[in-house]
Amino acid sequence: MIELAVVGAHLSGLALNHELTSRDARLLRAVATEDCYRLYALPGGPPRRPGLIRVAPGTGTAIATEVWALPPEGFASFVASIPAPLGIGTLLLADGSRPKGFLVEPEGLHGATDISHHGGWRAYLTSLTLESTP
Repeated sequence: MIELAVVGAHLSGLALNHELTSRDARLLRAVATEDCYRLYALPGGPPRRPGLIRVAPGTGTAIATEVWALPPEGFASFVASIPAPLGIGTLLLADGSRPKGFLVEPEGLHGATDISHHGGWRAYLTSLTLESTP
């Protein structure tokens, strides 16, 4: 099994989670990244998508992730379907693990909004719901 950390629309119960579960992925754990990342809401959609980018140590924020395990063939077909500006790299997680995970190319941040202060995608989505509530 290959570990894959997700930070956005692939989280449990969200719009693209079926792309993992249909490949026999199973949820292993929820854990934050180390504090060397920034999280952005990317333009476009639906679905809404985030972009995670690594920054210099001490200049980022810990971001909530879920780590999933996929069989090698499921991982391969999943990675092959990822559209630019997203890609897969190695994430640094607070528990010391180093799974593969989503990252965004710097070019993909044009027109994006830094949402790092929310600490994760679910918290950001909740903030949008609260903003739209009268």
